[in-house]
Amino acid sequence: MFKPKFRYTNKIVRLLTKISASREIILSSPLIPKWEVALRREAIIRSAHSSTSIEGNRLSFEQVSNLAQGREVTATQKDKQEVLNYLNILENIGKLIKGSSILEKDILNIHRMVTKGTLDNPDDCGVYRNRYVVVANRLTGEVFFRPPKNEDVPGLIEDLVKWINLEEAKELDPILEAGIVHYEFVRIHPFVDGNGRTARVLATLILYLRGFDTKQFFCLDDYYDSNRQAYYRALQSVNQKSLDLTQWLQYFTEGVAVSINAVKERVIRLSSERLRKAKRGQIALTERQMRIVEFINQNGKITNRDVREMFKLSDEGALKEIKKTIRLGVIKSQGKGRGLHYILQ
Repeated sequence: MFKPKFRYTNKIVRLLTKISASREIILSSPLIPKWEVALRREAIIRSAHSSTSIEGNRLSFEQVSNLAQGREVTATQKDKQEVLNYLNILENIGKLIKGSSILEKDILNIHRMVTKGTLDNPDDCGVYRNRYVVVANRLTGEVFFRPPKNEDVPGLIEDLVKWINLEEAKELDPILEAGIVHYEFVRIHPFVDGNGRTARVLATLILYLRGFDTKQFFCLDDYYDSNRQAYYRALQSVNQKSLDLTQWLQYFTEGVAVSINAVKERVIRLSSERLRKAKRGQIALTERQMRIVEFINQNGKITNRDVREMFKLSDEGALKEIKKTIRLGVIKSQGKGRGLHYILQ
């Protein structure tokens, strides 16, 4: 039976506390609006770009963004399909399983979705490997890791699935559970290809199911892609005899902290101190209204001319946007005549 080994270090505890505080700021912010759809969309696009990039996909972030909007990009069919698969799976993360239990058939289906139309042998899609593979540098041939034998894969996955659904696992902080599953899945390496992407989807799914990231604001894959060598070193830091995951979990938890802090900083820019203390609850703003608030936070005030230039509007159109935001009680006017401007309430 699978039973993870790790220690709660000062660093892990400190990071979990920091993550909890940042997450609370994000979820309780009075200015998380309808525009949270845009935050979610951006996180999904970044994840799709970063997770496929780690595996050698050559599409730029701009190309991934264009694909997500249904635009055509110049690239190989395989590169485009890998990204489209990942976008599809993240956009439907809440529909990947029925109920709250992750089953073996779900893992096979996730791999099928991740690798659809991208493998040299289509028969390998959603099927455990039937030939031995190693993790190696594609350029030098240097072997980084030798996974378990083919015949051991089904039993190891069965053990992992059993552990995921135990109360023992669900009592852990969801970040630690996601990190443990991420590593163990990569260690088992159950498929011929697509193991890394499938592992990262599973980690994301666990954070979603455990209620940590139900709004999908956080992009963990950006952290891995920003320093791929550090990602691989962290995976290789686990001693294969003791399988002590402490060092890996420190790295994984730090990645979550960096990701959530980036979202927190953005939310703080969109919230004034007064609004956060007012405890009015969430205010639904359009994207334009959010940009007006962000401009005021950065510059202290905004004028009709600023709004006009920002959105390429007429004087009348700019004034209409401003009045809508005033009616919501988010901004107010100050000064008169040429000195008229607007500040946060």
